[in-house]
Amino acid sequence: MKFEFEEFATIEDVFLYLVSVAPYMKQVMPISSYKGYVFSIVPLTPLSGEVLMMIYTKGKLEPGLVEFDVSTKKFRPVSAVERADRNYFIVLTPKVATLADEAIKAMKG
Repeated sequence: MKFEFEEFATIEDVFLYLVSVAPYMKQVMPISSYKGYVFSIVPLTPLSGEVLMMIYTKGKLEPGLVEFDVSTKKFRPVSAVERADRNYFIVLTPKVATLADEAIKAMKG
């Protein structure tokens, strides 16, 4: 497995990137907060899964649902999907994430 990386300066920039590459009408997306990074790992080779891209920034988010407004580049925790004109991220904080550990090791290595 090979990893590619795109580092961003802020969590908002990671959200903006993910919204721009998400399939049309995909309003809720997962994102991970793990070991000091907020990230998403997406396959660049969807059929084989051999090349994965880690889109990340340094930081931390609390688990739960986050609403992101593209026009203002702002996010806030919410309890439900409330608006069709916003994008939502489900923040996951895994206890152990072997794929993320492998990506972090490759990034630092």
